Amino acid sequence: MGALKRQVSHLRLKVVAAGLLVVVAVLVLRALDLQVLNRDFLQGQGEARQVRTVVEPAHRGLITDRHGEPLAISGPVETAWAHPGELWADAERLPELARVLGLDPAALRNRVESRADREFIYLRRHLPPEQAHQVAALQLPGVALMREFRRYYPHGETVAHIVGFTNIDEEGQEGMELAFDGWLSGQPGAKRVLRDRHGRSIRDVASIRPARDGKDLRLTIDQRLQYLAYRELKAAVQAHNARGGSAVLVDARSGDILALVNQPGFNPNNRSQMDLSQTRNRAATDSFEPGSVIKPFTVAAALETGTVSPDVVLDTTPGTMRVGRHTVRDIRNFGRIDLATLISRSSNVGSTRLALETPPGDFWRMLHQAGFGQSLGTGLPGEVTGLLRDYPTWRRVEVATLGYGYGLSVTPMHLVAAYTAFANDGDRVPLRLVETAGDLRQPERVMRADTARAVLAMMERVTGSEGTARQAAIPGYRVAGKTGTSRKAVAGGYSADTYVSAFVGLAPVSDPRFVMAVVVDEPDAGVYYGGAVAAPVFARVVEAALRLFHVAPDNLSEPPLRMALERGGPRS
Repeated sequence: MGALKRQVSHLRLKVVAAGLLVVVAVLVLRALDLQVLNRDFLQGQGEARQVRTVVEPAHRGLITDRHGEPLAISGPVETAWAHPGELWADAERLPELARVLGLDPAALRNRVESRADREFIYLRRHLPPEQAHQVAALQLPGVALMREFRRYYPHGETVAHIVGFTNIDEEGQEGMELAFDGWLSGQPGAKRVLRDRHGRSIRDVASIRPARDGKDLRLTIDQRLQYLAYRELKAAVQAHNARGGSAVLVDARSGDILALVNQPGFNPNNRSQMDLSQTRNRAATDSFEPGSVIKPFTVAAALETGTVSPDVVLDTTPGTMRVGRHTVRDIRNFGRIDLATLISRSSNVGSTRLALETPPGDFWRMLHQAGFGQSLGTGLPGEVTGLLRDYPTWRRVEVATLGYGYGLSVTPMHLVAAYTAFANDGDRVPLRLVETAGDLRQPERVMRADTARAVLAMMERVTGSEGTARQAAIPGYRVAGKTGTSRKAVAGGYSADTYVSAFVGLAPVSDPRFVMAVVVDEPDAGVYYGGAVAAPVFARVVEAALRLFHVAPDNLSEPPLRMALERGGPRS
């Protein structure tokens, strides 16, 4: 009996030992299968679940003003994303996630469920820091945060029409953001990362391609003058109940655009409330018939061709003139006038006489060389060329109306560019909005130096005591310019009560440093003449520019206090 027990006991030990050997053998074989035979396949499966290739966003370049003041910057933000399949496994917590993200629970549930077969969806992009912290604290499976950049515009509305804006992916949509998108955006990078079961990156595995940050863009804008121009134009548009307006301030020597503003404006930091109809840069995209601001070029063309001499006297009696079936009218009978009076009193009859006596080809050439009907090459998206028809098609009545600014279309940018010819002895300086090491574009000869100086002297009387733009005068400085008040075209002719009010001026006359064009569209508060609506904006902005750029006064003979009082007193 004892021997039998011992035999059974030995048999059991052998069975157990055999079983253990079988288990060990199975484990060894399985390890061999996992570590050797199927190693690559299994490693690939593991990496497919935990190793991800992610995009490293490139940092978009800064946009700054001429002094380095930031106009557009990119700041890091967190974006919430999810692996829908993993998140759906914990669907009962979706209402909690929706509350933190400020989303509709039903909409979030449907979105996750319908995309459960995908590996990635955005939940909410560009979260505020506190909200991002709350998302991370939930520790939901399949939900994670990723770093992105958000474009921010420190000066908001004041530079919106120049700088433009980007979409949520930091792709340029308008303005310089669009025109120089490739320069600013750089090249995104890529890397492989190891993530935990919550989708959070644990460590970098490998770099595939390093991110290349975008380049900075320095504009010619002076933010101090940009702000002032924006404030003054906005105040004028509101005071005159106008539809809109534009103003452009240029350094007459370099062609640098120091300020460019439009009304109505928009806030580029608030895309959700953005009205796209207000985002266009009206100074470059909206053309109009300029009216009397063209008259200095009419006079210049007549002088340039020898049609008249500088001391000619024109008879405008009785204040009207018939050209075919069209009657040209002055606001009153100016009688016999010289060229300076023609400009300072803005005589349509006098301008018509000059235009009709000047050879059409020479008149057209003067306007064309001044930049009208051409692209100005500033790089602003949507910039229009305006309209200047070829002179062989001109009829006599069209020549007459062209003499006082009807029959062609221009933008405020065209006007300020053209007037740089009077500031530079007859050379039109190319406008520039982006600072570069050098500009290959050369000034274009518009008229002789003596013609430019003569017309400039005539325009100085426009801001004098008997001119149409007394409110453009600046204490201590000699100012020249020209007003324009043009009727707007409507079906069947011209409106009787809607106008475009304009003023283009230069200062100081002794050595012009600044040229500025101000245009106000449809003023509707009882006053609509360019000298009353647009000229005051010019005076306030250019006065500040003269002082900021330390330009010495050139008119100390006129008592500053009296000039200030004539202009309406100091502005508080």
